[in-house]
Amino acid sequence: MHRPVLLVIAHGSRDPRHAATVHDLVRRVRSLRPGLRVETGFLDFNIPSVKGVLESLDAEGVRDVVALPLLLTRAFHAKADIPAVLAEAPPRLRIRQAEVLGPSPLLLSALERRLYEAGLTPADKSSTGVVLASAGSSDPEAIAVIAEVAREWRHTGWCAVRPAFASASLPRTEQAVRELRALGCARVAVAPYVLAPGFLPDRIARGAAEADVRADVLGPAPEVARVLLERYEQARAPRLAALGA
Repeated sequence: MHRPVLLVIAHGSRDPRHAATVHDLVRRVRSLRPGLRVETGFLDFNIPSVKGVLESLDAEGVRDVVALPLLLTRAFHAKADIPAVLAEAPPRLRIRQAEVLGPSPLLLSALERRLYEAGLTPADKSSTGVVLASAGSSDPEAIAVIAEVAREWRHTGWCAVRPAFASASLPRTEQAVRELRALGCARVAVAPYVLAPGFLPDRIARGAAEADVRADVLGPAPEVARVLLERYEQARAPRLAALGA
């Protein structure tokens, strides 16, 4: 039995760093699962489009696809944009939409990886306050998830963890940095909870000017690639059960 094709669906951006980072992440996924066919499609700004990839797969005779939103929370794109695009796919394709990447313990590990790469050590945790800086959303569910991720991460030993948002919600990164200073944390670090560079991540970086440490975006961290594969397996599991596999 052929495994479904994994179609990674990214938002897209006018910033060329976005697509380059998405492709780096997809290459890492392929390296972890050499026998799995992984394709990339973009909702906007970049090519190939999701529609174009689906039409090409159909023309090749592919019948099973797992569509995986390259998103950290279930906001508008996961709930509306992506289902709408998938609904217009060629009818012969059997498409299952996987869950978004977050929340996941692996993503917390990836955040810590980036902080350690930026100069922190595990010994710094108890004296360091961290700003969990996300892009932001007008969706209350997405905001609640970010707040819960911050609470969970705090329990792993950091002095404090505060969520912050680059758009739509408050506080902004610079406000959260000042809050942590006021709490008395010996140092303050900013961890961007975003997958790729772009306009909003740049806003996070500017807001981190007063922090002691600013980590890089999650990008092609190995933990992120593993989450993609976990979501793929979870999405194909119901069909495997139905087939008795």
